[in-house]
Amino acid sequence: MKIKGHVVKGLEEDSIGQEMGIEAGDRLLEINGEEIVDIFDYQYLIQDEYIEVLVEKEKGGEWLLEIDKEYGEDLGIIFENGLMDEYRSCCNKCIFCFIDQMPPGMRETLYFKDDDSRLSFLQGNYVTLTNMSEHDLDRIIKYHLAPINISFQTTNPELRCRMLNNRFAGDALKKVDKLYEAGIAMNGQIVLCRGVNDGKELERTIRDLSGYLPVLESVSVVPVGLSKYREGLYPLEPFTKEDAAAVLETVHRWQKELYAAYGLHFIHASDEWYILANEPLPLEENYDGYLQLENGVGMLRLLLDEFEEALAETKRQKKQAGKMETEKIRTISLATGRLAYPYIRSMAERMEENFDLKLHVYEIVNEFFGERITVSGLLTGQDIENQLRGKALGEKLLLPENVLRSGEDVFLDDITVEELEKSLQVKVDIVKSSGRDFIDAVLK
Repeated sequence: MKIKGHVVKGLEEDSIGQEMGIEAGDRLLEINGEEIVDIFDYQYLIQDEYIEVLVEKEKGGEWLLEIDKEYGEDLGIIFENGLMDEYRSCCNKCIFCFIDQMPPGMRETLYFKDDDSRLSFLQGNYVTLTNMSEHDLDRIIKYHLAPINISFQTTNPELRCRMLNNRFAGDALKKVDKLYEAGIAMNGQIVLCRGVNDGKELERTIRDLSGYLPVLESVSVVPVGLSKYREGLYPLEPFTKEDAAAVLETVHRWQKELYAAYGLHFIHASDEWYILANEPLPLEENYDGYLQLENGVGMLRLLLDEFEEALAETKRQKKQAGKMETEKIRTISLATGRLAYPYIRSMAERMEENFDLKLHVYEIVNEFFGERITVSGLLTGQDIENQLRGKALGEKLLLPENVLRSGEDVFLDDITVEELEKSLQVKVDIVKSSGRDFIDAVLK
C-alpha cells in the first residue's frame, strides 16, 4: 500500500514553509483539501494567494496551515523525490532503443527506460504517449502544461506498432489530437531507421504532422544510433552518404513549403545528416530559434556563430588594451567526438591565428559503443584515456561538459575526472557548450 503524503527533505532558508514550522521529516498530505499525486498537483495548487496546507508532523499529529502569500509564490519545500512520485518505465520494445544496445556490467541506472510524460515538462524528455493515461492527458490540459515533447517515429499506426513493438502505439497518436485541440504546445522527433520509416513513410509523417501547425512547433529528424551491441536485435543498417542527401532533400523541400505558409521551417534535420552528406550547415535563421538543440539540431551552427562573435569581441578588447608583453606560447589540448571534431579543429586554428597558442585537437573514436557512435556525449573515460595516453597534451586538457553525468565529475563508465587526470598526468578542464565558454577556457 502506498504511504499517504510526501516526505519533506528540507526547507529553503527564510521560505514560507520554514516560517510556518514545516520541518524535514514531515509529510505533506493535502493542499486545499486535495491529495497531492505528484509535483504537477503541488505546483498547480500552491499558486493561489490563499491556500490551506495539511501536514503530518514527524513527531505525530496533523497541522492545517492557513497561508496568505503572493500569487505563484513557492513554499520553499524540498522533497525527497523531485517528481514526488515513482518514475514510470517504458512499456515499449522499440527496434531502435539505445538502452537495449548497452553493454552489460554498467551501473543500474543506465538501463532504466523512462517514458514519463512528466519528465517531458521537467527535463525535456521525449515520450511516446503509450504510457500516458487519460487521467494524465486530462491533467496536462487542465494545468495547461507545455510544451510536451513527443517521439513520433511515424504517423502510420500499423508501422508505429511494429517499430515500438506495442499494439497500442498506433492508437496513442489519437492523444495528439486532444493536445492540439486544447492548444498544448508540442515538439516532436522522428528517429529515422533505414528502410523502415524513411522514404515515402517520412513524407507521410511530415505531411501528417504539419497538419498540427502551429501548435506542434517543431519536429526533428535524427538518425538511429547503432552501437556494436546489437546481437539478437532488429537488423538495422547505418545510413549512407546518399541516404543522408535524400533525407536532407526531403527536409529542405518541406521547409520551403511550410515556411511560406506558416513562417516556420517546422521540420529540421539534426547535424549528423549534414556531416554524413558532406553538406554545409544551415544558417541560424533556418532553425526557428533553436527549438531542437537537445536533439542535436543546430548545435554546431550555434557553437560556430557564438565562437565567431566572441572571437571578434576578444580581438577588439586585445586591440584596445594595446601591445602587451610577449608571453611564451601556451600549449593546450582538446578532445571531442568524431561528429564535432572538424569544427572544433577549425575553431582551434582560428585561435592559433590570433593568440600565442598551440592547440592540439584530438578526435576520440568511440571504441566502447562502436565507431558508428560519433557524439561526444557518449564518450567514455576509458576511450579518452586510452587514445590520449602518450600524446602531447600541454598544460591542460579541455573536454566538453556533455561527456560527464549531469552535475557530476563522472564519465559514463564511472571513471572520474580526477582518475583521468592522474592517468594522463594533466589538468582536465570541463568546458560548457557555448562558443564564448570555449574561448574563455582556452585563454584562461
